Amino acid sequence: MAALEVINETLFESIKHINDYGQEYWFARELQSVLGYKKWEKFSNIIEKAKEACEGSGNAVTDHFLQTGKMVSLGSGSERKVIDYQLSRYACYHPRRKIYKAH
Repeated sequence: MAALEVINETLFESIKHINDYGQEYWFARELQSVLGYKKWEKFSNIIEKAKEACEGSGNAVTDHFLQTGKMVSLGSGSERKVIDYQLSRYACYHPRRKIYKAH
């Protein structure tokens, strides 16, 4: 395994979360940063394509792409809610979608 792949795998695992049922997931906005996407709009396009591929392969999109929201601070000191996703490992790794290895 190349050194860059080890670093990416380490970063990927470092942002993993575990829910109350012991299932692992990754927040899309955290993964976006790890992969070097600066704009959510570009990364959300990747997510939409991944969701289409997931559905096309006969899997339930809701099992792998759970839409959530989170509050973010704005420069003015106020907050607003933004869209995020909890992604399963399948959603991150599936070879036809390549979210994790896309960048």
